[in-house]
Amino acid sequence: MQRPAGLAMTPATWTMLIVLAAFWGCTFFFNAIALPELPPASLVALRAGFAALILWPILLLRGEAVPVNRSQLGGLALLGLFNCAIPFLLIVWGQTRITGGIAAVLVAMTPIFTVLVAHLMTDDERITPARLSGVSAGLLGVVVLIGPQALLTLGSDLLAQLGVLLATISYAWSGVYARRFIGGGLPLLALATWQITFAALISVPLALIVDQPWTLPMPGAATWGAVAGLTLTSTVIAYMLYFRILSTAGATNLLLVNFLVPVSAILLGYLVLGEDVSPRHFAGMALIALGLACLDGRLWRRLARSR
Repeated sequence: MQRPAGLAMTPATWTMLIVLAAFWGCTFFFNAIALPELPPASLVALRAGFAALILWPILLLRGEAVPVNRSQLGGLALLGLFNCAIPFLLIVWGQTRITGGIAAVLVAMTPIFTVLVAHLMTDDERITPARLSGVSAGLLGVVVLIGPQALLTLGSDLLAQLGVLLATISYAWSGVYARRFIGGGLPLLALATWQITFAALISVPLALIVDQPWTLPMPGAATWGAVAGLTLTSTVIAYMLYFRILSTAGATNLLLVNFLVPVSAILLGYLVLGEDVSPRHFAGMALIALGLACLDGRLWRRLARSR
């Protein structure tokens, strides 16, 4: 399945995009519910393991389980590590010390780091003035979000925020690295299924070694509900929506989801979990949104046309 670029956004596509953002925003909400009873490694192992068990039958029913060679398996294993296992674990670990809303805003930095990584790793995605403006505004937004005073001390909150930022760098690198698989005969759903499978193969043994889950108390119904939500909505259904939007609107339009994920996560954390939200957090999120708007470019093109 090839990825079309530059296709129009229809009302149906906008609806799917908003739903996708809500599902990905729910990730931080579900993490916050499950973390009191499940350690980070165990939560990631359950999410990746159950998602792989669900995605493989879907892949087989769609007839897209194409064979892969050894070199592809090595690359897919790297994607499973850097696009799933490491960022999942860092984000969940970060949420043991910071709120889901802040984690979501930090994850919105992924496209900005992607611009930097693509500039270093590719020949056709160099930094332009618009991209440089977006990177600058986004980085300023992170400073405002974390707070200048936090940069003066290495407290636990700062380490957690840096951990989530490291997850976004991992996402950025793996996103650029995944380009070698696009158009190579491996369907995107198969690519996603393989990388989730490798993430499960990495995270499940890690959880067994680090957490020794057989020694933990049995989680309650709310925790299992959060795990089910992570698996079904934030992973399986989110991937299906992702592919549908990709096939109808193109990859560029998917960038807009990053505007909406932090908003949905912050609203869920505030309305359901009672998490604190300060004006500084909204200011940081606004600067990151401005950076993404610079990277996307459509807002400035519309302003130019209106003039």
